[in-house]
Order: sequence, then C-alpha cells, then structure tokens
Amino acid sequence: MNPADDAGLSHSAVPDHTVPDHTGRIAAMARTGEVDVVILGAGINGAGLFRDLCAQGVSCLIVDKGDFGSGTSAAPSRLIHGGLKYLETGEFGLVAQSTLERNLLLKNAPHYVSPLPTVIPIFSWSKGMWAALRTLLGSTSAPRSRGAILIKIGLAIYDFYGSRHRVMPRHRLVGRRRALRDMPALTRSIVATGTYYDAKISHPERLVLELITDGLAASMLAAAANYTALVSSSNGVLTFRSKGAGQSEDSGVFSVRPKLVVNAAGPWIDDVNALLGAPSKMIGGTKGSHILLKHDELVRSLAGRMLYFEADDGRICLVYDYLGLALVGSTDIQADNPDTVRCEPQEIDYLLESVRALLPGMSFGRDQIVYAYSGIRPLPASDTSVPGLISRDHSAPVAEPEPSRPFPIISLVGGKWTTFRGFAEEVANTVLNRLGRGRKVTTRSMAIGGGKDFPTEAVARTAWLAEARSATGADLRRLDQLLSRYGTKALQIARHQSPWSNEDRLPGASDYGTSEIDYIVRNEFVEHLTDIVMRRTTLAIGGSLTMGDLKQIAAIAGRARNWGSQRISDELDAAVAQLGDKNLVRL
Repeated sequence: MNPADDAGLSHSAVPDHTVPDHTGRIAAMARTGEVDVVILGAGINGAGLFRDLCAQGVSCLIVDKGDFGSGTSAAPSRLIHGGLKYLETGEFGLVAQSTLERNLLLKNAPHYVSPLPTVIPIFSWSKGMWAALRTLLGSTSAPRSRGAILIKIGLAIYDFYGSRHRVMPRHRLVGRRRALRDMPALTRSIVATGTYYDAKISHPERLVLELITDGLAASMLAAAANYTALVSSSNGVLTFRSKGAGQSEDSGVFSVRPKLVVNAAGPWIDDVNALLGAPSKMIGGTKGSHILLKHDELVRSLAGRMLYFEADDGRICLVYDYLGLALVGSTDIQADNPDTVRCEPQEIDYLLESVRALLPGMSFGRDQIVYAYSGIRPLPASDTSVPGLISRDHSAPVAEPEPSRPFPIISLVGGKWTTFRGFAEEVANTVLNRLGRGRKVTTRSMAIGGGKDFPTEAVARTAWLAEARSATGADLRRLDQLLSRYGTKALQIARHQSPWSNEDRLPGASDYGTSEIDYIVRNEFVEHLTDIVMRRTTLAIGGSLTMGDLKQIAAIAGRARNWGSQRISDELDAAVAQLGDKNLVRL
C-alpha cells in the first residue's frame, strides 16, 4: 500500500506537483563556470549577506553542508537584543548597533520578531560598582553581583543607545514590595527589579530561509544549495558535492570559479579555510545550552515577561515564555567542537537549579523538559578564562589571493543574531568595492519574507484576513493562524493546490494542516524529515510532536519527493534518533 494512501490522502485533489527545480540555477551556474561570489555557510550571517548581494545584482552562490540555518543559527536564546551586558565590557559601539538592528527587525520582520519586556531581579543597592569599573577598564573578571545603582545606570545608557528608531518604552525600576506584587513567585531576597524592553524571535530558522528565498527572488543570477559540501579547492575552482539521498556519486557534483569567497561557516570557519588553502585560527567559541519546560504555572507567572538574572556563579541566565513553554538558558562554557555539541546532564542540573533559586515556591524537574538544544557560539579566538568576557562583536578579516588561490577569502568572525543585517551590509560593501561596483539599494528598511506588508494593527489585520478569505475561500480562523505563523506568505500557503485535503490536520498537532506541510515540502528546500519538524515548523521545539504526526509528515514528504517505503523508514528512524539523543524529545 502507498504510505500516502495509508495516511489519508485525498485522491480528489489535483495531480502531483514536482519539487521546484532549485537545481536548475545551480546547473546554469555550473555550465558557465563563473560566479562573482561564493558564500560557504548558510547560517544567519551567510544568509543575510546573500540577500544583500543579490539585491545589488551580484551573481552569488550560497551553499551549506547541512540544512539552511541548522548549525549555530538554530541554537540561539531566540532573543533579538541590544546587548545590555556588553556595556560592562565597554563595547558601546556594539550596543549602539545592536539596539538599532533590534528596532529595525521589529519593523522589518514583525511576523517573527516581537517586543519582550524583561525583568532583572536585583539583590542589593550598591554592589558591583568597583568591579564593573575594573571590567570596563580591561579587567579579566566580571562583577558577581550588580546592585540597583549600577543597573539603573546601565539601563539609562541602554535607553539612550536604543533611541534610534525607538519602538518600545524606556526602562523603570521598582522596589521590593511592588516587584513582589507584580511577580509573587520571585525570591523574597530581592530588593528591587528593573524592567526594560528587548525582543524575541519566534522562528529564527524560518527567518534564515526567508533571507535566502528573498535573495533568490531578487536575482536570477543567484543560486542556493543545502546539503552540499565543498570537496576541493584547486587553481581557483571550487568543487561541490550534493549529499542528497538517492543521487549517484557523480550526479550531484559541480564546480564554479568565483571571483571572491566568503567563509560564513561559523564555528567551522577554520576547517573551511584549511580546505581552501588558507589555514587560520580565528574561532574560539563557547557553548550555550537551553531547555524548554512544560510548566504552565511558571508561564502564567511570567505573563509575557522574561526574567534576566545572575546564577550563583555570576553567569547570566534567562527564562521566558516561548510558544507556551518556559525556555530556560543559557550556559556559557568554552567549547570548540560543533559536531558533537549537546545539552549535557550537568548543564540541565545547572539550569534547573538556577531557576529553583530564583523562584523558590515552584518545583522544577527533568520530567518537565520537552526539548533541549545546544550550540557553539562562533566567537573570536581568545585566551580569557571568563567566557562571558569574550567579545560578541564581529570582524571580517581578508586572506588575500595567492598564486595557487586567485580569489580572496573574507571570513565572517563572531557576530550575533541581532546584528546580522548590519554585519552583512558592512561585508557587502567590502565585496562591492573589490568587485568595482556600487551599492544599488539599502537593506535598512527592507522587509524580510512574510514581514512584507504584514498588518501590525488590528484594523489592518482584519482587512487582510477578509481579503485573503475572499481570495482563497479559507476559514478566517485558519487564515489568522497561518498569518501568525508565516506572515503574509500565509496567502501562498492557503492558495496551495495540494493532493492533500485542506481540511485535514496532523493527528497530534491539530493546528498544522497536511496541505500546509505539503507546501513546505514542495517549496522550501526540504531534503530530510528533520528539516520539516525542526526548522520549517516549530513542531519539535514546541513540544507538540507525536509519533503519529511524524509518520503522517513522512507520508506527505514521501508523496511529494517520491520516497519509497525504505527511504520513509530510514527518515523516521533518523528523526527519532536525533530528536531523542540530542533534543531529549520523547515521542
């Protein structure tokens, strides 16, 4: 029996579609053999640069050895923040850029980025002043406790830097009695709380994908390939091999001759530079781990706010409501092997103990964990003994051409989620200058993906939904759900002509439709089952995924991608193993 039949396929629907021929652009590029820029690594920094260069009319190829946005960019705290902590190390320029970029993202990606009121519990009035001054002057130790006076000064400076394109309120400080009335679960040992505003991102992996698809839409001279590895660099020619399943050894091999290469491989930068013939030691990352808890009492107590606090050892931790779960993070441990990174038991103990100390009236245990993840921050190499003091700023050193390597290599070192657009703009200007071209457009006010024409006001949202209902005939509640999930790209999904019924939903995650999944598989560079549940949707991290859902999604993907029963079985096994081993998901 066809797996799709078994899963309830509607045979009355339109005939099969074919997966969009993204390989067509690769083939055209390989035929000419020439391209202006190759970007190696499709995380947030690589994808941001790709979109910028495409908008300038540069012929550009971006490749990633895994899925788009599947490395470090899939393991952040899911915050879009201005870097309050960077004031302590004197990185005022980074704070200025971060607060600006945060404000721009709230405008350019309102479908994924939203304001996040943040509460800092304060345990003294004057501690940390001299220690903070020493840190500001270059000391290698950070203050272990920051009192109300120090936090008040920091928040005032933070508001000043965030004044450009301001979209959120200024900070406020309240005493113990008011703080405990606002949030009774906090420990009674506080003396005050400070509240300021940053932002959160609901789906960072999709934003990476949208940057890439925006780039492809902007330029027919551009191409993108996931699951494609660089296998050699010789005499100016880069050779790649697609790792797509079912391909013969040679069918996925192609070569191009770039004028310039950008190494955006994050924690793998030094490995890639070695393969390019330009050995380096640029990266010395730290590891961050996060857990998501099914804890309704905590989520209610947070009431949409984030707690940003110091653990007993002085490291910064946070907890906030993410998709109805409590996201707790993050650790900050020196580490340099992104291929083996996972959330270790001792890190889980550390995170649980940290929130227990802050919220002593609540219970916390491993049985509440529905998802865990870990990643390596690709920070600049550093000999500091305090990981939190390693700069979060970015740089783009250039390895100039050599006789055996006629192209320069620009390595994207450091950087953070919030500043990707500004970093991309800086590097794009360098690239354009080296190519002898000028900038055509700015990305400062350029909407991203489904953020284009997104209705942020209630009246505009009602009007958009009414128009979409008229155009598609879809249920208003369903359209509202899709708009929240995909921004204005919801209209394309609602219009999608699928061999699956528009009314059918996944058995466990009933807010996801089978036609919606079919659209994702056919249009969003899906190669594996994990791409769908971990990056194109929030099914896994949101804690709603069931084995029944996974089988249904595999059937949909199998139908769209012509997977046989063995491939479907292999994909299921691989997804279950990865989710269980690395993400602690119990299906």
